Amino acid sequence: MTHRSIKIFLRLALATAFLSAVADRFGMWPPQVSAWGSWQAFLAYTQTLAPWLPAAAIPWAGAAATFAELLLGLCLLIGLRTEQAAMWSAWLLLAFALSMAVFTGVKRPLDASVFTASAAAFALASMKAKYLELDLWLARV
Repeated sequence: MTHRSIKIFLRLALATAFLSAVADRFGMWPPQVSAWGSWQAFLAYTQTLAPWLPAAAIPWAGAAATFAELLLGLCLLIGLRTEQAAMWSAWLLLAFALSMAVFTGVKRPLDASVFTASAAAFALASMKAKYLELDLWLARV
């Protein structure tokens, strides 16, 4: 694979993972493949990963995570501020993986490849050359 195809693959893999997770929270995946299937189920999982938060803060935390994943997913998909979006994605995924490891056991983030996704996002953030990105077009305008 070329550096171009690797960068595009990383962008698409991370973007679609974020966007798929967001879609799942709103019941857009069939029940047989869904992780949460509803906003309420996602908030219950958020409480599992952040038991130190007061119950009243859980909807805000879930909304913030969902907004971040939606924004980062879209930025990665179209190549808008790719390096910054990748770096924020890497830190978000690392925080998620560490929360999963602490509050549900280390096997879950390993099985879900969350540490791997974080590492992929860090790698993407280090790739400076632009390929099929909105950033490339915006630099010319």
